[in-house]
Amino acid sequence: MLKLRLDNIQKTYRSEENVTAVKEVSIGFRRNELVSILGPSGCGKTSLLNIIGGLDHYDSGDLIINGRSTKKFKESEWDAYRNHSIGFVFQSYNLIGHQTVLQNVEIAMTLSGVKTSERKKRARQALKEVGLSAHINKKPNQLSGGQMQRVAIARALVNNPDIILADEPTGALDSHTSEQIMEILKGVSKTRLVIMVTHNMEQAEAYSDRIIRILDGQIISDSYPIEEEQLLEPASKLEKFQFKRTSMSLRSATSLSFKNLLTKRGRTLVTAFAGSIGIIGVALVLALSNGLSNYLDSMQSDTLSGFPISITAGKIESTIERPSTSTQYTEFPSRDVIYPLTNETTILNHTNVFTEASLDYVKKLPSELPESVNNISYNYGLHFNLLAKGQDTVVNFNSGDVMMGRSFWQQLPENSEIISSQYDLIGSGSKLPTKKDEVVLVVDSFNRIDKTFFEKIGMAGNHSTYKLTDMIGKSILKVIPNNDFYLEKDKNSYVTATPTNYEKLFNNTSGTSLKITGILRPKKGANGSFLPPGIAYTADLTKSVLEDSKNSKIAIAQKNSNQDVLLGTSFTDEETKNNAERLLGSDSTPIGINIYPINFEAKEKIKEYLDHYNEGKPNKEQLVYSDLAESLTSITKKLLDGVTYVLTGFAAISLFVSTIMIGIITYVSVIERTKEIGILRSVGARKKDISRVFNAETLIVGFTAGSLGVGITYLITYPVNLVIQSLAGASRVANLSPKHAVFLIIGSMVLTLIAGVIPSRMAARKDPVEALRNE
Repeated sequence: MLKLRLDNIQKTYRSEENVTAVKEVSIGFRRNELVSILGPSGCGKTSLLNIIGGLDHYDSGDLIINGRSTKKFKESEWDAYRNHSIGFVFQSYNLIGHQTVLQNVEIAMTLSGVKTSERKKRARQALKEVGLSAHINKKPNQLSGGQMQRVAIARALVNNPDIILADEPTGALDSHTSEQIMEILKGVSKTRLVIMVTHNMEQAEAYSDRIIRILDGQIISDSYPIEEEQLLEPASKLEKFQFKRTSMSLRSATSLSFKNLLTKRGRTLVTAFAGSIGIIGVALVLALSNGLSNYLDSMQSDTLSGFPISITAGKIESTIERPSTSTQYTEFPSRDVIYPLTNETTILNHTNVFTEASLDYVKKLPSELPESVNNISYNYGLHFNLLAKGQDTVVNFNSGDVMMGRSFWQQLPENSEIISSQYDLIGSGSKLPTKKDEVVLVVDSFNRIDKTFFEKIGMAGNHSTYKLTDMIGKSILKVIPNNDFYLEKDKNSYVTATPTNYEKLFNNTSGTSLKITGILRPKKGANGSFLPPGIAYTADLTKSVLEDSKNSKIAIAQKNSNQDVLLGTSFTDEETKNNAERLLGSDSTPIGINIYPINFEAKEKIKEYLDHYNEGKPNKEQLVYSDLAESLTSITKKLLDGVTYVLTGFAAISLFVSTIMIGIITYVSVIERTKEIGILRSVGARKKDISRVFNAETLIVGFTAGSLGVGITYLITYPVNLVIQSLAGASRVANLSPKHAVFLIIGSMVLTLIAGVIPSRMAARKDPVEALRNE
């Protein structure tokens, strides 16, 4: 039964003039025979061979394979036909130079889906059969011409094809080697069809079962023709079959590309380095942006205690500018008119009233948002009656506060972790206060406190320094109860104690003596502090004084009077009366709440929480807060984002240039590997597989460029951080995050893949016959 039949095949090449290489050839071939095709150069022998092998396509007629017409063959079916049914042996060997002998033989099986272990086993066996077992790990350029041709024969046989097509297989070999090759082909023809194009008549007559002569594209003689009846046998009576589709895995494509790149290590590294320049630029921008963002977040988190979200009781006034609404405007008017625009200043007045419900809502903040709130402090407007005895004289610690605009008296946050995160305890035996009668002394980073403080505690003098031991464990302050500090002059009229009474009040058993338990100093590297130098007391002391003051005579008298019991004047409004009551402790409602967020992100969550309270409430019941850090946040982030965008733009230019360059390098690679493209197509590689090979190459270059760029960036950040630290004192400002590093490498691969799309498509579209002719 016939294996192969040509029915009126015609092929014309169209260029400047049309040349018909094959003219209505009809011929059949047996399943196993060695057929030699003879004829002068240019007579159409190779064209006929390429048509039989599916490398070139006929214009008219039909090629029938095992009874199946190829007129409607798809590209993928031709690829599968070359891979499974055809084995090519070329005059110029057509081996892939960067692959070993074993890998060259394996190449056809990689497209057939043969497993790696089976593939290597069969390739070794094929090389053994042609006598090359000792050379499997050599490259083609390490072999002689005869050895390379035997490798080509082993490659043609390894996939067990039905047909071997040999184009001048001995044309470049000496006579002795030629005989060896012909013996191999003769042996092969015992089990399959071998069609050989040759000029060597002696070899053809010595080894061939059949000799066909061609002249001007037509068969002029056939030494062993097939009978006409058999030649015209209907295709329906012949054997039907299906081709298994070929496919090159990404792993195989990557392996081919990687080995090719290794043969050009220098150029590959230079290309990758050039591609990495853009990556380095973008990576440095991201490193600086990320580092600055982290640094600013850290710095702002440290200083946020000085910029709380504040809720103040009483009237709050703000102004906004808005366009006049006296005329009804229409956007994009069609009328012939111009309006003069005036702005109206609107004054927004609101009175914050702290109710039991609103205070409870705020108090729940730490439990509702435990990872957002650092501390909540309440300002009660309460006056502490403080006397101080630092040396021999008892003085009023509060004297001069209003006049001088300063205070050395503040409440500690209730969260001790906040304090320890920003401050160090210095001095032997120094510890944080835990009771109402304990306080702590706060100094700056130089262990300094304003000289006025020492005057206020009665330690005025010419001392340039004091010892820590002069303070720790000492009780130099005392809170005097209202009933002792305020003396009743007559009904609803009181006066404060005078300096002549200070000594007696200080030594009296009533009141609360305050012992300094420790000294706080800002930690090294802390960007800010929420406690100014002076004395800091506990919230327990505030609660104790509030309770004591609330039940004092002067507080009760003030609550029941419409006059200021200290000044003897009438109140002008309710607000003034409330302030007087808070000062003396008869009103324990806070006058202000300060909420300290952990960071800027936490601040937004707190604001959302407060906004949720105002939803659906009338204006008079809402709590209006002020965010002192908001303007700083906005300016800082806008500045940082602006700088990042500008620098990224500059870096993107170099990235674009390097991407174009990689596209050009890929195009050069396509030109250099044209013959390899032809070889891959001859063993059944699809156009898609060829694209995959070059896409894999660009991905490897992109990965190398990205990894190189990220690695160089990490190296550069060390000196950059040293310079920044020496100039600005900030450490690790340039910090490329691992997430950004991974994204940059992936981005580099994507960009190089895009850059290689056009060259890879050009490679896929190359005509396999023309590609094989390339040198």
